[in-house]
Amino acid sequence: MAKKGKIENNQKRAKLVGQYAAKREALREIIKNQELPMEERFAATLKLAELPRNSAANRVKNRCEVTGRPKAYYRKLRMSRIALRELGSDGKIPGLVKSSW
Repeated sequence: MAKKGKIENNQKRAKLVGQYAAKREALREIIKNQELPMEERFAATLKLAELPRNSAANRVKNRCEVTGRPKAYYRKLRMSRIALRELGSDGKIPGLVKSSW
Protein backbone atom coordinates (compact mmCIF):
# COMPACT_ATOMS: atom_id res chain seq x y z
CA MET A 1 0.00 0.00 0.00
CA ALA A 2 1.33 3.42 -0.94
CA LYS A 3 1.60 6.25 1.55
CA LYS A 4 -1.70 8.07 1.91
CA GLY A 5 -0.01 11.44 1.46
CA LYS A 6 1.32 10.47 -1.96
CA ILE A 7 -2.11 9.27 -3.06
CA GLU A 8 -3.80 12.43 -1.77
CA ASN A 9 -1.24 14.71 -3.45
CA ASN A 10 -1.83 12.91 -6.73
CA GLN A 11 -5.59 13.38 -6.34
CA LYS A 12 -5.07 17.09 -5.70
CA ARG A 13 -3.00 17.31 -8.87
CA ALA A 14 -5.73 15.56 -10.87
CA LYS A 15 -8.29 18.02 -9.51
CA LEU A 16 -6.10 21.00 -10.44
CA VAL A 17 -5.60 19.61 -13.96
CA GLY A 18 -9.36 19.53 -14.46
CA GLN A 19 -9.78 23.01 -13.00
CA TYR A 20 -7.17 24.68 -15.24
CA ALA A 21 -7.50 22.53 -18.39
CA ALA A 22 -9.60 25.02 -20.39
CA LYS A 23 -7.41 27.98 -19.43
CA ARG A 24 -4.22 26.11 -20.35
CA GLU A 25 -5.66 25.03 -23.70
CA ALA A 26 -6.75 28.58 -24.56
CA LEU A 27 -3.29 29.98 -23.76
CA ARG A 28 -1.62 27.22 -25.79
CA GLU A 29 -3.79 28.08 -28.79
CA ILE A 30 -2.72 31.73 -28.53
CA ILE A 31 0.94 30.71 -28.30
CA LYS A 32 0.71 28.41 -31.36
CA ASN A 33 -1.13 30.96 -33.54
CA GLN A 34 1.55 32.38 -35.88
CA GLU A 35 -0.77 35.13 -37.16
CA LEU A 36 -0.83 36.95 -33.82
CA PRO A 37 1.87 39.51 -32.96
CA MET A 38 4.91 38.25 -31.07
CA GLU A 39 4.19 40.44 -28.02
CA GLU A 40 0.74 38.93 -27.54
CA ARG A 41 2.09 35.38 -27.88
CA PHE A 42 4.88 36.14 -25.41
CA ALA A 43 2.36 37.57 -22.92
CA ALA A 44 0.35 34.34 -23.22
CA THR A 45 3.54 32.37 -22.53
CA LEU A 46 4.10 34.35 -19.34
CA LYS A 47 0.50 33.80 -18.24
CA LEU A 48 0.88 30.08 -18.86
CA ALA A 49 4.04 30.05 -16.74
CA GLU A 50 2.18 31.75 -13.88
CA LEU A 51 -0.34 28.93 -13.59
CA PRO A 52 0.33 26.37 -10.85
CA ARG A 53 2.82 23.69 -11.81
CA ASN A 54 0.58 20.94 -10.54
CA SER A 55 -2.13 21.98 -12.99
CA ALA A 56 -0.14 20.47 -15.87
CA ALA A 57 -1.48 17.08 -16.99
CA ASN A 58 1.94 15.42 -17.10
CA ARG A 59 2.38 15.98 -13.34
CA VAL A 60 -0.33 13.44 -12.54
CA LYS A 61 1.14 9.99 -11.88
CA ASN A 62 -0.69 6.85 -12.93
CA ARG A 63 -1.38 4.92 -9.73
CA CYS A 64 -3.10 1.63 -8.98
CA GLU A 65 -6.76 2.12 -8.01
CA VAL A 66 -6.52 -0.70 -5.46
CA THR A 67 -3.18 -0.12 -3.72
CA GLY A 68 -1.89 3.24 -4.95
CA ARG A 69 1.31 1.65 -6.28
CA PRO A 70 2.96 3.90 -8.92
CA LYS A 71 5.02 1.23 -10.69
CA ALA A 72 4.03 -1.71 -12.91
CA TYR A 73 0.74 0.01 -13.80
CA TYR A 74 -1.56 -1.44 -16.46
CA ARG A 75 -3.41 1.46 -18.10
CA LYS A 76 -6.22 -0.65 -19.48
CA LEU A 77 -7.05 -2.11 -16.05
CA ARG A 78 -5.96 0.90 -13.98
CA MET A 79 -4.14 -1.30 -11.48
CA SER A 80 -0.70 -2.67 -10.75
CA ARG A 81 0.51 -6.13 -11.67
CA ILE A 82 0.53 -7.20 -8.02
CA ALA A 83 -3.08 -6.19 -7.40
CA LEU A 84 -4.08 -7.84 -10.68
CA ARG A 85 -2.43 -11.10 -9.66
CA GLU A 86 -4.05 -11.10 -6.21
CA LEU A 87 -7.53 -10.36 -7.54
CA GLY A 88 -7.06 -12.94 -10.29
CA SER A 89 -5.99 -15.60 -7.79
CA ASP A 90 -9.05 -14.86 -5.67
CA GLY A 91 -11.27 -15.24 -8.74
CA LYS A 92 -12.54 -11.65 -8.58
CA ILE A 93 -11.65 -10.81 -12.19
CA PRO A 94 -13.86 -12.67 -14.68
CA GLY A 95 -12.00 -14.52 -17.43
CA LEU A 96 -8.60 -14.25 -15.75
CA VAL A 97 -6.95 -17.53 -14.83
CA LYS A 98 -3.63 -17.66 -13.01
CA SER A 99 -1.27 -19.87 -14.92
CA SER A 100 0.44 -22.73 -13.13
CA TRP A 101 2.52 -25.68 -14.35
